[in-house]
Amino acid sequence: MSARTRAVSGLPVHIDRSSSSPLPVQIAAALREAIDASLIRPGEAVPATRDLSRRLGVARGVVVAAYEQLIAEGYLAAAQGRGTLVHPDLARTSPGAGAGAGVDPARPAIPVDARPDGEGRAPTDESLLGAERPAPLAPGAPITEGVVSSAWRSAWREAAASLEVAATVAPPLGDPSLRREIAEHLRRMRGTPRAAADVLVTAGTRDGLWLLLTALGATRGRTLAVGVEDPGLPSLRGAVSRAGASIIALPADALGLDTARLPDGMLDAVIVTPSHQYPLGGSLPLARRRELLAWAHRNGVVIIEDDFDSELRYTGTPLPTLAALDDAERGVVVLLGTFSRTITPALSAGYLLAPAGLRALIEPVRRDLGGPVSSVVQSALAAYLASGELRRHTVRMLRRYAVRRDLVSERLAGAERARVRPMDGGLHAVIEFSGDPERARRREADVIAEAEPMRLGVQALGRYWQRTDRDAGMAGLVIGVGGDDDAAFDAALRELRGILDRV
Repeated sequence: MSARTRAVSGLPVHIDRSSSSPLPVQIAAALREAIDASLIRPGEAVPATRDLSRRLGVARGVVVAAYEQLIAEGYLAAAQGRGTLVHPDLARTSPGAGAGAGVDPARPAIPVDARPDGEGRAPTDESLLGAERPAPLAPGAPITEGVVSSAWRSAWREAAASLEVAATVAPPLGDPSLRREIAEHLRRMRGTPRAAADVLVTAGTRDGLWLLLTALGATRGRTLAVGVEDPGLPSLRGAVSRAGASIIALPADALGLDTARLPDGMLDAVIVTPSHQYPLGGSLPLARRRELLAWAHRNGVVIIEDDFDSELRYTGTPLPTLAALDDAERGVVVLLGTFSRTITPALSAGYLLAPAGLRALIEPVRRDLGGPVSSVVQSALAAYLASGELRRHTVRMLRRYAVRRDLVSERLAGAERARVRPMDGGLHAVIEFSGDPERARRREADVIAEAEPMRLGVQALGRYWQRTDRDAGMAGLVIGVGGDDDAAFDAALRELRGILDRV
């Protein structure tokens, strides 16, 4: 480590366990004061989270939460491969910055190969796995540890070498080799045999959703009405609204979308998660799937199947997609998938699978706008899929997620009026509060209020509902089971258990 990024030791960071102020807040305040007093200067590294947590005798997750808060405030910056630094820009905004502050303005405090754009470093290692670390219990964050393998490095070497031969822009619909590999992936992993021509490469689920809604809006000539599962992902509702569509809440239960309560004659599209409903985790039974398809054909409704984390199933094999039951020519199901959950969010790559009739509407829009995923990423991803390593990596990760799920049950067992709902897969768990509905909702709010300063990443179950007349008994928490740090995950669970016992 260079002198410029050597961590400053002996910082005056102390904690008071008798204080009512949470530990992450105390640590963040001490570091903030040290930076303001120039005890640590812009561009200098702060102690590693493991070192500081060991010195203070606290869980590493506590220090991580403090660092994340200071990163959000602009005091610190995460530098890939170099740890966490005092933000270099403070040298330009703080009084007395310059030579007296110990930073040479002619030289960057963060090395070139640590810049966010990755210039100067080949994307074959953890630099592509993202610099920001999510909160330990944040829902949706995958375990990215273990992605970097010989197959991963080889895929990126091949992609980089191909650029030297022909620096080409990827076709708007996607690299043909990647489209073929995605089609093969869907056949083997999702029980969905479809031609490569049915696949379009996207920058992820939201990009695919926006592309489809734009195409539909151009043909309908009016504001689209889109049905969404309730409860469901708030971010998905936000994406639909941003696309200019109106949202209709559709009730979901423990099995998924309640097809018996679907309205006739008022929707243009409906977004569903049939293989693993989010957040309750239900799998839509075959009878409901057929009823949904019949209803959609009868009403001229497009079914948008969000495949989300459906491949991550602990028991049995992943269920086939709803698209597998649909017609490849005149069908109504558009499948949206992403590699953010099985590989890494840093790829920003996914796919859209559509029958021929709907592709005729979507493809012109994509051609007009161009492809959103770079040719080098597509080439590397195609090689990685062709190697079969993603299937092996998924199997390894499933074992780790199963261990995390069991740890959630173990740590939270016996918590008063709280139970972990059974989950067959996915990256999250739901903790349901029982008892008087009004008191359960108050407890939900109180737990979130106490957990928020600790940066655990816990979400209120109530925020996943859109309807105000939702089942009054469904109050609780949604927590993630991903993230690379096993110790931080365990520590966060213990802290959450302490909150549940107090509140």
